[in-house]
Amino acid sequence: MFRFQSPIYLLILLIFPIVYYLFERKRKRSVIQFSALGEIKNVVTQQRFHLRWILPALRFLAFTLMVVALARPQKVDAEREYETKGIDMVLALDISGSMLAEDFKPVNRITVAKEEAKKFIKGRENDRIGLVVFARKGYTQCPLTLDYRILEELIDEVDVGIIKDGTAIGLGIGTAVNRLRESTAKSKVIILLTDGENNAGNVDPITAAELAKSFGIRIYTISIGRGGLVPFPIEDPIFGKRYVQAEVKVDEKTLKRIADIADGHYFAAGDAEALAQAYKKINSLETTEVKVKEYASYQELYRWFLIPGVLVFLLQLLLENTAFLKLP
Repeated sequence: MFRFQSPIYLLILLIFPIVYYLFERKRKRSVIQFSALGEIKNVVTQQRFHLRWILPALRFLAFTLMVVALARPQKVDAEREYETKGIDMVLALDISGSMLAEDFKPVNRITVAKEEAKKFIKGRENDRIGLVVFARKGYTQCPLTLDYRILEELIDEVDVGIIKDGTAIGLGIGTAVNRLRESTAKSKVIILLTDGENNAGNVDPITAAELAKSFGIRIYTISIGRGGLVPFPIEDPIFGKRYVQAEVKVDEKTLKRIADIADGHYFAAGDAEALAQAYKKINSLETTEVKVKEYASYQELYRWFLIPGVLVFLLQLLLENTAFLKLP
């Protein structure tokens, strides 16, 4: 980066042309009077007379270079040191069969959940994020990572049916806790997203929440979709794809209890917009601390202007008193 330490001196360059013009105008008034100009007109003008504009040009160049040197041009080398205190978080995503419900027209719950999760990831910086999926069992789809591109690709690969059907919320939390328990981050977070009630696994969701709290892990719970009768697609070998209405129960009471135990919040997402707002709220609650220290060194550059300015001025004096010597 380039800067002037004393840029106020550059204002002289604005005043100088005016002063020089007034000086030249006054100097040209001093003339020698002749009774007749006939003989003078017959004098052959030498070629170097036409080059006398070089002298004022050299004077102006020398003056400009010296003024720039006076303003102290400097080269600034700045370095920034970032000290970040990131957050380690795990997204625990329900991929049970009920996530195929298409109450989020024109797509199903799992599609909306994956898209909003990727949007959330794009809004994070300096945070390690992992992905746990669960149905009847829970497993780690992606360990904690800063490579968000890989994480998004692994989210795209998630689908209903890769785990035997069921909703093991306790196992989902337990698997996420296992990923975070040895973390040394300033904040450890689980975002649990489900559309049902715990009906599988050998870990009680409340017990899993208490385990998370013991490791200093905060849990945000999100219920996705509406309870009650929702449309499910069925592939009929004769009539093709058709829809049936099925009962889905959302255990909001347990999800609220989990969030309360683990110092988090509960969000109800009845549609895609509500889910986006839930992630937005979590994003605002979990902020990463970034401290920036800046160091700068300055290299003086005035010599690169002062020395040429002096040389140009001396050249102007030399020409004025030799090749362009003017006699009265």
